[in-house]
Amino acid sequence: MSKYGVMVMGPAGAGKSTFCASLITHLQLNRRSAFYVNLDPAAESFEHTPDLDIKDLISLEDVMDEMKLGPNGGLIYCFEFLMENLDFLTEALDSLTEEYLIIFDMPGQIELYTHIPILPTLVKFLTTPGALDIRLCAAYLLEATFVVDRAKYFAGSLSAMSAMIMLEVPHINILSKMDLVKNQVRKKDLKKFITPDTSLLLDDPADLARRKAGEDTTADQYADPQDKNAMMSGASFKRLNTAVAQLLETFSMVSYLKLDCTDEDSVGSILSYIDDCIQYHEAQEPKELKDEEFDEPEE
Repeated sequence: MSKYGVMVMGPAGAGKSTFCASLITHLQLNRRSAFYVNLDPAAESFEHTPDLDIKDLISLEDVMDEMKLGPNGGLIYCFEFLMENLDFLTEALDSLTEEYLIIFDMPGQIELYTHIPILPTLVKFLTTPGALDIRLCAAYLLEATFVVDRAKYFAGSLSAMSAMIMLEVPHINILSKMDLVKNQVRKKDLKKFITPDTSLLLDDPADLARRKAGEDTTADQYADPQDKNAMMSGASFKRLNTAVAQLLETFSMVSYLKLDCTDEDSVGSILSYIDDCIQYHEAQEPKELKDEEFDEPEE
């Protein structure tokens, strides 16, 4: 009997736990069951109490104290310990029926989604037929406020693509916290962020602000390589961003859905995409939100 789940991922501060809470509330309001699994050993507060918490197995604080590790090293140790004790997951999840949506709330350390093979191994364990056999979807969140910093936006998009390639499961990318930018970004500009567009680099607000301040941006290519300020604004940095943007645009591997956790319809729309990815029963077509809901108010 198949089970259904979503793995909520993304960098620190992207709103993963907030989205999990909103998703659980939405499911409850629609008389659907949720099973909330916290896999962040550093998490401290929750809107909904986890049904299964990795801190009952191991906590980051204990690891840092006993093993004398930093936060990142401690987190990796926690996941390695989890991989040695997978019965912790099996015993809790094995009895769940197909009526449940299992929500995995993941930590924000980006190393887990890029070059460390721990999560792919965990995903393979969760999805293997004959064992837990979870139809799993990955939801990668990127904070919508990154749209004001083009370099962060493209770096985040590259991380999203890396996670998608590493995990090899159905994958959706989400621009979270849309409520923070919907009155600051015009609809026609926002569309360029939904599907990464290299033209975004041509009107980078940071460059425009420097030009207005009378700075000579053409001098960047002659800047001292040891100057940290020049390193993050110089010609080499711009070429790197352009190369990343062209990679994303050429292969069309990354596109985003919009999420406003304060809007019930927005959460419901994301859930419909998750249901479509995991083929939850006879899921309906994904629900599209009207663009006007994220457009600027008329003056």
